[in-house]
Amino acid sequence: MIRTILAALPLLVANGACSRAPGSEGASDRVPSTVTITTSLGNVAVRVEIADTPQTRETGLMFRRELGASDGMIFVFPAPSNHVFWMKNTYLPLDMIFINADFRVVGVVANAEPLTESPRSVPGSSLYVLEVNAGFAARHQIQPGAAVTFAQVPTQPRQ
Repeated sequence: MIRTILAALPLLVANGACSRAPGSEGASDRVPSTVTITTSLGNVAVRVEIADTPQTRETGLMFRRELGASDGMIFVFPAPSNHVFWMKNTYLPLDMIFINADFRVVGVVANAEPLTESPRSVPGSSLYVLEVNAGFAARHQIQPGAAVTFAQVPTQPRQ
């Protein structure tokens, strides 16, 4: 029994490290990365993980089994484009909020079905895409044109 617990300890530590906000390792005083969207209901903040490298953008939220109610992932791309997403190996239904270079919502893909390779996009160019739990955008009335602000989120990707 003890040997089993000790064998599992590195896995538990690794999983705990993955669930913290990016850049928070060893720094309890750091501000979490946040995306705030201004809607007709007021401001709604999302604590985000950052996907700003080719590898993190490719993996995204794949294989995750849960996502906190106010948590998400922000994808930071090198250039504005008509970005297309799929839900391959993604177990959670998600809303995808596409954001342009002027920090305005371009469009929303609501309730993307998990475990499919169907392409998902919105008309127009985006530079960022915010993924949150399905129903989040409707619950907070997130619509095209809504203003978006970043706190502790890079506006340019890493290589």
